[in-house]
Amino acid sequence: MLKEFKEFISRGNVLDLAIGVVIGGAFSAIIDSLVADIIMPLIGLLLGDMSLGDMKAIIKPAVIEAGQVIEPELAIGYGNFIQMIVNFLLISFFIFLMIKAFNKLRRKEEEVEEEPVKSEEVALLEDIRNLLANKES
Repeated sequence: MLKEFKEFISRGNVLDLAIGVVIGGAFSAIIDSLVADIIMPLIGLLLGDMSLGDMKAIIKPAVIEAGQVIEPELAIGYGNFIQMIVNFLLISFFIFLMIKAFNKLRRKEEEVEEEPVKSEEVALLEDIRNLLANKES
């Protein structure tokens, strides 16, 4: 069983997947910071100095007696949901751009690749074809 596990874990695509997960986690942290620290404050400024994450619909207000919360408020935090949607859209967009750039790079590599080496048989057949074409003309 240990041998099978070693074979499984040493496969190239498993290692690629692990690397992708680690890079994806780091990339997600960068996008989270972009959304939370740059984009959301700008959206908050457009909303009149209000943080999008703080937006909520209060269903039942909090009960406060003598300065202490007896019963907390019941609210739907739709602002945080909107923030997560923006986060998702940005991550998806940046991944799309990365894949598009990768595919463009791959196409350029394919265009630059050398012409395949012809086998001896193909070269011989081409020579025969050329000789016959010269003989007929």
